Amino acid sequence: MNASKPTLAIYGIQDRINSDTPFYVHDHAVTLMSEGRVLKHLTLERLTRRKHDNRLHEQLYQLLKEAGLLKSTDYDLVFVDNVVGRSFISSCGRFRFEAPLNEGLAVHPEKGRCWWLDKEKEAYAINHELAHVGACLPFYGAYKNDSLLVHFDGGGSLSNFSAFSYHNHQLQPIEHHWNFRYLSGLFNANALVFGIIGAKFKEQNSVPGKMMGLAAFGTYQKDLESWLVTNDYFADIWHSKKRFFEAAKADFNISLQHLSEHNSFLQDIVATMQGIFQRELFTKLQQLQQQGAYKHLYYSGGSALNIVANTQIVDSGLFEDVFIPPCTEDSGLALGAAALCEWNKHKQINFHSPYLNNWQLESNACNFNRADIEACAQALVQNKVVAVCNNAAEIGPRALGNRSILALANSKKLADKVSITHKKREWYRPVAPVMLEKNASYFTERSSVHHLAKYMLLDFKIAPDKQKEIEGVVHVDGTSRIQTISEKDNAYMHALLSHLDDKYGIKALINTSFNVRGEPIVHTTKGAMRSAKNMHLDAVVLNGKLVEL
Repeated sequence: MNASKPTLAIYGIQDRINSDTPFYVHDHAVTLMSEGRVLKHLTLERLTRRKHDNRLHEQLYQLLKEAGLLKSTDYDLVFVDNVVGRSFISSCGRFRFEAPLNEGLAVHPEKGRCWWLDKEKEAYAINHELAHVGACLPFYGAYKNDSLLVHFDGGGSLSNFSAFSYHNHQLQPIEHHWNFRYLSGLFNANALVFGIIGAKFKEQNSVPGKMMGLAAFGTYQKDLESWLVTNDYFADIWHSKKRFFEAAKADFNISLQHLSEHNSFLQDIVATMQGIFQRELFTKLQQLQQQGAYKHLYYSGGSALNIVANTQIVDSGLFEDVFIPPCTEDSGLALGAAALCEWNKHKQINFHSPYLNNWQLESNACNFNRADIEACAQALVQNKVVAVCNNAAEIGPRALGNRSILALANSKKLADKVSITHKKREWYRPVAPVMLEKNASYFTERSSVHHLAKYMLLDFKIAPDKQKEIEGVVHVDGTSRIQTISEKDNAYMHALLSHLDDKYGIKALINTSFNVRGEPIVHTTKGAMRSAKNMHLDAVVLNGKLVEL
């Protein structure tokens, strides 16, 4: 690799099942970096408007052409692999990459064979697992010494759980395996869970979030865990639930005719599965930490979106600090691969905000004044639901203020209106709040709030006497998935929250992603207007300016 060249990273492995929705492979993306800085990033679904889009092989030529990246190809190329293969072949036939097949996980870019615009070109592969932990680099800088790096998801290249160490400024593999496939499978491949939630298998990428929301309504039960383990978690009852119904009657004297998220017994089952996941993950991290006396944890992969588990890890004090990227799932793979290559070339990485989805948005700039802030505040104070589309969009699955829907957080009725009526989400899924850092301390009665709150990756117990003040964003278990905002993070949101606090005494807002159920988060201002009207919102902020609908 050449330190003077930019890095173009591609996650575009083709799915091996040609279905309408992603099966094995999802969330294709492209990232361009230079000298440790992200220049361009695209999570494919944002432009195509197809959820978890995995068709980059069909569209890469046109995307690169429109971005001016085919006029000159003087960049280092890196590709991310997947459990289904290590080859990328574009539909147009002009891009082809084949990575070497290895028994283990490399900790450096692996040279492969590439044909780029019909000519042979030097190119490299980064394994899926390493790309996940590489996604931490743009947000936290170079790895700290004496660190444990962990990837955990449904399936990477050679594992669904892997660990690396960073010691004496050297990255080394520790282990990789499929031993925890049953744990991630509880969230994305379990027939009983899908039945309780009412999801089809093609909706697998949305099930984990729903399951975590429903788990809060139940309680972990030790006898349920033993029963589930004995019955292999009822993982294979896709075509008939008869075996489950018979076992529930025989062992617990519970008669069920159908599966429903309203049933308390079924809620306890989901809560028990969540409890198993937390315990087994934490036990594994304890073992790894004790083996290497690691001070820091870098953690990524789809399983790192489990905020209850994240909170347990952080609050335990097992590590001095924990680092998780906002794009912990597969949408961050291209970014992670590019960042690893840039780190190898320059030994440093710039710090970035999460607002990296900027493909075809280079001309968008958010400009606002006090009158603009007051106009938005006035709309919110009047109980209106206001969407925001400012600057570049967030990378990852969660809106963090640039592609958000906002409303007052003091009303459960308003929160349900936002979530159920406007977004068409399930009744049991909570919405999250956004607030200034000082107000996060106010609601949690903590002297400080962990930095992962910037990315909405933790939940916090809300002080009982303050829950009424933000009842719309307090979950049934008394917790809230707080996002904190500083002026450096997001100037518009900081100005709005500061104004609401100073003038109206409002310390938090509902912040949920700007999309209706089943659609990607909005990308362009044109798309934002269309979605806002379709969702029957009251207003939308377009690059700082409020537009009433």
